[in-house]
Amino acid sequence: MTQTGLALAILLGSTGGLAAQQATDAVVPEGASAAQGAAADFGPLDDAARAALEAKAQGIPVRGQDWMVSAAHPLAVQAGARVLDRGGSAADAMVAVQAVLGLVEPQSSGLGGGAFLVWYDAATGALTTLDGRETAPMAVTPTLFQDEEGQPLEFMAAVIGGRSVGTPGTPRLMEVAHRKWGRANWAGLFDDAIAMAQDGFTVSPRLATLVAAEGEALQRYPATTDYFFPGGQPVAPGARLTNPAYADTLRALAGQGADAFYRGPIAQEIVAAVRGAADNPGLLSPEDLAAYRVIERPAVCVDYRDHDVCGMGPPSSGGLTVGQILGMLGGYDLAAMGAESPDAWRLIGDASRLAFADRGRFMADSDFVAMPTEGLIDPAYLAERGALLAGDDSLPEVAAGQPGWSHAALWGQDSALELPSTTHISIVDGDGNALSMTTTIENGFGSRVMAGGFLLNNELTDFSFETHDADGWPIANAIAPGKRPRSSMAPTIVMRDGAPAMVIGSPGGSRIIGYVARAIVAHLDWGMDIQAAVAAPNLVNRFGPMDVEAGLPAALTRGLTDLGFELNETELTSGLQGIVVTPEGLEGGADPRREGIAIGG
Repeated sequence: MTQTGLALAILLGSTGGLAAQQATDAVVPEGASAAQGAAADFGPLDDAARAALEAKAQGIPVRGQDWMVSAAHPLAVQAGARVLDRGGSAADAMVAVQAVLGLVEPQSSGLGGGAFLVWYDAATGALTTLDGRETAPMAVTPTLFQDEEGQPLEFMAAVIGGRSVGTPGTPRLMEVAHRKWGRANWAGLFDDAIAMAQDGFTVSPRLATLVAAEGEALQRYPATTDYFFPGGQPVAPGARLTNPAYADTLRALAGQGADAFYRGPIAQEIVAAVRGAADNPGLLSPEDLAAYRVIERPAVCVDYRDHDVCGMGPPSSGGLTVGQILGMLGGYDLAAMGAESPDAWRLIGDASRLAFADRGRFMADSDFVAMPTEGLIDPAYLAERGALLAGDDSLPEVAAGQPGWSHAALWGQDSALELPSTTHISIVDGDGNALSMTTTIENGFGSRVMAGGFLLNNELTDFSFETHDADGWPIANAIAPGKRPRSSMAPTIVMRDGAPAMVIGSPGGSRIIGYVARAIVAHLDWGMDIQAAVAAPNLVNRFGPMDVEAGLPAALTRGLTDLGFELNETELTSGLQGIVVTPEGLEGGADPRREGIAIGG
């Protein structure tokens, strides 16, 4: 189906009450249709992109016969759709999408960050992952985030500046994925992003709001200030913003490959910006950039409802922790309970708490610390942990378990923060290849240090600031030279009978795990279509109190309180981007809490 034909067909389907209302609130200005809102908010969009915004506003999944792309900004999705419409692979489309996201959604991801990618190869049936996580500079010491008295720095004091910047992995991951699975010309995949950077793009409401909210934090360094505060004022929604420096960086990547980023003038500019952040300089060196490597790793898979839920293993905690949550829930009939059942959410909440207890003690970069990866998702271990959920009330307390490897008990409990930013891309191409990629610069606007037209990450603050816990045990996620910090990113491909059934992922810091697990439960247990599943209310439990969105049914909140949960009403700005494979074709959904869409063809 052509994109124009899709634009006419996409609106067929039923609307969903809460999901549709949330989408309308998130996308459409008062008194405007969704398509008009798209024109005002994002600049020039084609018919398919406008129809996708309309579908999201109505709570309808987007449909496609052969291919689908779902990502966090209409201009990026539009670029990826063009690649797929011309016969490109999911890896080709990812390069185009990521290049545009780094321009139009710079607060969340970009060339200065890292990513995890899960790939299903339709020709071989193989599932694998690429680890493009940032690495700690070789000059770091265990006390990098401690003061002269050995006390941990205040978190934001560590974030802003060069100290928090790890070696970026995203450019090399883009190249490795393209070399393995791409078929389009590499240089041409940057055309849309280069044109937008050179000629200008329309500042979206979300970007403008976040820039204004940052205030002084985003005005510490001249390059960042000049870009986001032209003329001394924050960029305004609807304004046209150019980024010639980013266009030049993309031209170098297009012409010379990722080596143009890791060696030569761009690398020198990155190092100078990191080390020249006078109030908080970092340690990144040219040698760190030149030595960076992407690592191919096996996927981590857990059985759930006759599906295999497959994601990223260490150094991400995402695949393991999502798998643990679902594995513990496997013995309980969530479908019969329903989506508004306090008992169902008690089970989900406490399973998450148990999984996060294991996450805090055991999970880190397995290239540096021995980890009980297989033991953590062993069916017998998950059944044992799941049996703890069999009571009638919330668990009064949780603790890490004893997975099948005795040495793991020697690790201390970690309390490292991971703040909600990041972005996600889900793609299925015309050959049936599937890609799920979560990509980040960590905190919103990363380190606030800019080079080459892009922001640099603050990923090193995902390490523990302390080397030992209160009981004196060493912490697995402590910083070390060349080590990759633990992440919660959870790009996921759900398999059934050896083929993809669902491609899903989200931004959101450590809440990513809860968002992704909830979306999978919503689809597999509660029968929601993909748009309803990504738009459904978020309830997330990690460490005790249950974070909930406003507007939940009173019976649900009252029931959870009666079961012993402390509820914390807060914004839970997930950014789920999902695709499901149905007998009739592909269906895509985009979280109404953010600006993304799905386009299919």
